[in-house]
Order: sequence, then structure tokens, then C-alpha cells
Amino acid sequence: MERNDADVQSPAVEWLGRVPYAEGLQRQETLMSRLLAGEEAEAILLLEHDPVFTIGRTLDRSSLGDPAALPAPLVEIGRGGKATWHGPGQLVGYPILRLVRYGQDLHAYLRALEQSLIDGARALGISADRRDGLTGVWVESRKLASIGVGARQWISQHGFAINICGALEGFAAITPCGIDGVTMTSLEREGAAMTVEEAAAHFTPYLQRSLAALRV
Repeated sequence: MERNDADVQSPAVEWLGRVPYAEGLQRQETLMSRLLAGEEAEAILLLEHDPVFTIGRTLDRSSLGDPAALPAPLVEIGRGGKATWHGPGQLVGYPILRLVRYGQDLHAYLRALEQSLIDGARALGISADRRDGLTGVWVESRKLASIGVGARQWISQHGFAINICGALEGFAAITPCGIDGVTMTSLEREGAAMTVEEAAAHFTPYLQRSLAALRV
């Protein structure tokens, strides 16, 4: 039967403001538990974190440098990827979705998130794109956004982080995403000044459109 897009409900988008990392993680877990229990609780959480370093499931921890010297807490989480930093000036997105509704393909899902950020940045006049062999969103050789997703029983968690404004000083303490010599950039540095909350509103329709294209 042909799908009627008017009957497909988009995930709720929730702007949480600035929250500690543990609170954001708990909100993800609560929504995942509701979906696992059969509730209709899909959501895209948009927020800004207090300073924190995270690393995914990997035996290679070299991207952290000396963990004891990090200027903010370190959290090990259930996503792919190496070390990254979250903090003020960065928009973080956690889509909590039933991936069986979105093609049940983690690679395609990750690329859809990537494309939404590329499209949103280009709409601001920024020449955002992909780089061969590397995950994330780039402006030439400068990294604008990072993506690290996870799934449990085909329910997604974690997601993306795009740099919006401010010093983003935490990246200097690590090797971001394990890429030596990478330069991190932001919308502000590329000429598009806005607050994190304004960025959340700007990128929401691009996220919704990219995810809608995956619906089955």
C-alpha cells in the first residue's frame, strides 16, 4: 500500500536548553525504554551541554591524550567513534527513533543526519560538505560537526554535535575524533553568527526532511 505522508507523524522535537551530560543521557534512556515498551515516544532532543569529554566503544583511547589531565569530566558511552568534547556553544542532537521505520540501516541513517547538517549550513551560506573516508561535516579541511550514533534493538541513541559559536576550547585538550591535526570550526567562525537555541530552530526542518526521506 502506498504511504500517505500526511499520515506519518514526525518525531517530536524537544529543545532542552543547557543540561548536564548525565541528564541528557538519562532523557535518552527514558525515551528508549518507552519505545521498547511499545509506546509512541519518538523524539529528537536538541540541547547544549555543560563541558564534558566522551569516548565510544573502542580499545584505542589515544585520542584522549592523558585522561587525568582533561579539564572536564570524561564519560564512556555506547556509540561508535573516538574522543570528542561537548560544551557551551555547541548544538547537540539526539534522535530517539525506531530505526525499523527508517530503513533499518545505520549507515543510511548516519548519512541522513550528516546531510541535514550540510543542507542547513549551506542555507546559511557556508560551503559545508563531506570528506572521503571521514564521518562528519566539513568546511574545506575544517570540521564543523561530528556524528556518533548507537542503537539498541534498532532504537537509536546519541547523534550529532555541530559547533555554533564561542571558544570551543575543549577540543584543544584531545585529538578530536582521533584525527591528527584537525582544525575545528563553527558557524560563527565561518561567518554565520547565531545562538545555540537559534541554531536548533534553524536546523530542525532539515533534520525532519532528511529523516522523512528514510521512512518506509
